[in-house]
Amino acid sequence: MATDFLQISTFCRLGLLMMPLVLAACISSQPLPSGVIEKQPHPTPIVRPPKVGQEWVYQVRNVFNQAIVDIVTEKVVSVGEQVRISRVGIKAGPLPDEIQTPWGFVIQDPHWSPPQKFMTAIPLWPEQLTVNWKGFYRSRYQVLGYPDGNYYWGINLNSYQWERISVAAGEFLTLRYQNEIPYFESQDVFRVANYREEQIWLSPEVGRWVIRRSYGRYITPGVYWANAYWEDYLEWELISWK
Repeated sequence: MATDFLQISTFCRLGLLMMPLVLAACISSQPLPSGVIEKQPHPTPIVRPPKVGQEWVYQVRNVFNQAIVDIVTEKVVSVGEQVRISRVGIKAGPLPDEIQTPWGFVIQDPHWSPPQKFMTAIPLWPEQLTVNWKGFYRSRYQVLGYPDGNYYWGINLNSYQWERISVAAGEFLTLRYQNEIPYFESQDVFRVANYREEQIWLSPEVGRWVIRRSYGRYITPGVYWANAYWEDYLEWELISWK
């Protein structure tokens, strides 16, 4: 880890220290979905194990203007040493697969753009489904289809609370948690610093999230965080599952 952090310039480190304040001001006008806060359930729920044929259909929206970007269907197509989830969008057509190994740890993650292949798997949800659980994970990733380079990835995973929340697919008891990725390296050599964050509402009953809201920002030489470039700011909402 020390080697990875030494590769980040002093300028980037100082900028990233100020980044949460700058970004919070930028997104404060975009309220989060709200649910009814629930106590920690006992016994602690277990995430539904994968089976071939399980399926989740999501409506993907642009958070800024609420425009529907796509409808994406994700389906478990194989279970074994690896769990493979195929994905297809009505507009986008076939999308890269998600691969978990074991269940709950992603080794090929198509959620961010470009899709990533991790050298060591990263948890998709808290290892303990409890309030105020925290974890930090680091890995290196390759861009899918480009095996010649690999890049640092570090993620803080923090669970907040249990919420009962309603979405198009119904009402679910969910654990809301945050992923924060403040120091990752991009394959784009023109990016000097990068930041990503997401809020996720995980339903153990469903075996996946019912809402996932993600955004990213980055700067290039001569650009400050106040004028940082946006990646997509998207919200995935479950509209059906089986």
